[in-house]
Amino acid sequence: MKRILLLCLLVFCSCKGSTEENSEISAPKATLNGEKEADNLLDFDLKIYDYDGLEPLINRQGDKVYVVNFWATWCAPCVKELPYFEEINKEYKDKNVEVLLVSLDFPKDYDTKLKRFIKNNNLQSKVVAFDDVNQNRWIPAINKDWSGAIPATIIYNKDKRQFYERSFTKEELETELKQFLK
Repeated sequence: MKRILLLCLLVFCSCKGSTEENSEISAPKATLNGEKEADNLLDFDLKIYDYDGLEPLINRQGDKVYVVNFWATWCAPCVKELPYFEEINKEYKDKNVEVLLVSLDFPKDYDTKLKRFIKNNNLQSKVVAFDDVNQNRWIPAINKDWSGAIPATIIYNKDKRQFYERSFTKEELETELKQFLK
C-alpha cells in the first residue's frame, strides 16, 4: 500500500518544471536488431540502496563539494537537465566536486530501462538506484520541506547545505555550485 502511495505521489507531484521533451539525453528506445548484443552491454553492477545505505552518500564530511541529483528516466524535466549535471561532473571533477545521480526509477525497470538509459547516454557521473518504500521516513530525512517531487538536488560541503526542488539550466546549476566553491 505504501508503495502505491509513493507511486501516486511521484506521478502526480513529480517532474516539476517544463514537460518539453527536447533534450540532449533521451529515454531509451528498444530495438529489435542487436537487442541481444545490447543486453550483454547492460550487464554492469548497478548499486541499489535503501535510505540507510544512501544516507552516508548524501551526508559526507569530506573536503569536496557534493552535488546529488534525484531523478528518474520517466521524468522529462529530469532527463532534460541531466546533461548539465554531466557537464558539471566533467568540468569540475578536478576542482573537488563530486556528482551523484540517484535514480528513483522503479525496481522492475532497472534492467530494462535504467541500465539501458545509462549506457545509451554514456553517463559518467556515479549513478545509484534508490529503492525504499518508507517514503514517510526518507523524504523528510533528506529535506524536511521536500514534497517528494523530482527533479530535486542537494549541493553541500562540510560547511553549507542547500536543497533545491526544481530543475536547472546549466547556468543556474553552475551559479549555485560556485557558491560552494568560494
